[in-house]
Amino acid sequence: MSIIKPVNGNRPQIPEDCFVAENATIVGDVTMGKQCSIWFSAVIRGDVHYIRMGDKVNVQDGAIIHATYQKSPTTIGNNVSIGHNAIVHGCTVKDNVLIGMGSIIMDDAVIESNSIIAAGAVVTQNTIVESGSIYAGVPAKKVKDISKELILGEIDRIANNYVKYSGWFKD
Repeated sequence: MSIIKPVNGNRPQIPEDCFVAENATIVGDVTMGKQCSIWFSAVIRGDVHYIRMGDKVNVQDGAIIHATYQKSPTTIGNNVSIGHNAIVHGCTVKDNVLIGMGSIIMDDAVIESNSIIAAGAVVTQNTIVESGSIYAGVPAKKVKDISKELILGEIDRIANNYVKYSGWFKD
């Protein structure tokens, strides 16, 4: 059974159409949108500041979402995929974003809409990722612009697939 618990009077808000894996952890001031999925061993800790997630957000296996006490909440838009073992910490992720496996997004970074953070990238504190771009490396830098085909072929496809995958576990 997943760990879903209040902290300091703040209870996670999880719509009924969301999927939360049996060993996922969601605590504190967390609000999720519709059709979200939180996968195996993922941790969403809204204990020190709030975490807000839009619709169709998938937090894949082993990913961590946290914030910084009294300073940096975490806000995630709609149609966002957070890859396996990624860390999203005290930042803003706008709509239609793919955060690659093992990447790290640090405090007060802003990931603009229609962007991709490559696997293993480290987006340092206060970085603003341009809309429609791919950032990669350590520290992450812009490597190229995203085509419409890549937005549809990767960002939308992955987000939609995770809605489908979560349905397999609800039966």
